[in-house]
Amino acid sequence: MLIEFQVKNYRSFRDHQALSMVAGRFTEHTDANTIAAEIPGFDRFLRSSVIYGANAAGKTNLLRALQLMQTLVLNSAASPPATVLPYDPFKFAKSSRQEPCEFQVAFIESGTRYEYGFAFDAERIREEWLVEYVHPRGRTIFERTFNAKTRKYDWRFSEFLKGRRSLWSESTRPNALFLSTAIQLNSRQLLPVFEWFQKRLVVITGFSSLNPTLTLKLLDSPEGKAKVLPFLREADLGITGIEFKREPMVVQPGTMVIGGAPIIEQIPGNPIPNLLKITLAHAGEGDEKVGMDLGDESAGTQVLFRSAGAWLRVWENGQVLLVDEIDTSLHPLLTRFLIGKFHSKSSNPQNAQLIFSTHNTSFLNQDVFRRDQIWFVEKSADGSSRLYPLTDFSPRNDEVLDSWYLRGRYGALPVLSESAN
Repeated sequence: MLIEFQVKNYRSFRDHQALSMVAGRFTEHTDANTIAAEIPGFDRFLRSSVIYGANAAGKTNLLRALQLMQTLVLNSAASPPATVLPYDPFKFAKSSRQEPCEFQVAFIESGTRYEYGFAFDAERIREEWLVEYVHPRGRTIFERTFNAKTRKYDWRFSEFLKGRRSLWSESTRPNALFLSTAIQLNSRQLLPVFEWFQKRLVVITGFSSLNPTLTLKLLDSPEGKAKVLPFLREADLGITGIEFKREPMVVQPGTMVIGGAPIIEQIPGNPIPNLLKITLAHAGEGDEKVGMDLGDESAGTQVLFRSAGAWLRVWENGQVLLVDEIDTSLHPLLTRFLIGKFHSKSSNPQNAQLIFSTHNTSFLNQDVFRRDQIWFVEKSADGSSRLYPLTDFSPRNDEVLDSWYLRGRYGALPVLSESAN
């Protein structure tokens, strides 16, 4: 479960910014939209948050920051020694061009609260730290700081960190994370932290990148198919059945593909890929069932079908899902349906969380979100992005949020210049 994500000096974020999933003291939608914390120091956490802002304000950069953090945790130790770190600081101020990018995330895994973060430049990891909260007061499990004078790292380990600490630190390259290296060298104690990034965190920066593999794997078994079909039916797409078969892909030169992009499966060792034929059945007159190729369905139906496996896995595994522009190719009612699944204890028993960006102001209606679930990103005159919550404006419970947002009360709107006549 995500508690908070912090970013500093990455792309358009120059100053320290933080996105919190800690619920405020509001009473609306408490049972549906919040989760009991069950750890000391917190009351409840949010099941979801929505982020608004103009184009190029920095919404995507926020998601990219957490995605980059995940990538470095999972891959830095296995990368070639000469790999250049993906250093991308705020470039519109001289002072920030030489400063490190910094990320920190607070989360709960296996009942324990952790705070993990690091700072890096193009050459090396400058700092890295992990704090564990077994009791209300945290204890620093490890800390690593680059000493510019000695050109070496200063290390500090807690007595509670078990294992071959000297071997792990000596094996950690300047451009790799200690966490990643220790996991590669079989640290079991740090595994929950690594696995949160590996198994709990899902970041999608565009539905076009959604791979239908998870949906297709479910359709390969009767049990999986029994999960996909009710999900599509519940979305009220008029789908009554699914047929799924593989055919060797034979494309003649000059063949024109009509409809949506075909789904192709390449099996290792087989030079001829499979063309996956997916037919969705709809109710016709009387008891008639009319089959339609997936490529002939609407863009929204295709997106929901391709992503069905991903959505179902998120709810089943209690993952944290971040989606950029969630309503791309989806009708607002379908998007609202997906949000509602996160706010339902029956469909989301593992307390998965959703964070997404959108331009759709209809979600500002307070029958969907609480006031503490709404965030804005605004770009300042100097080009830097600022992330702030709706609660900074102390809105009333009955405030018409979409109207006030479009009037500019909360900022985060595009600045439009008037064209000369």
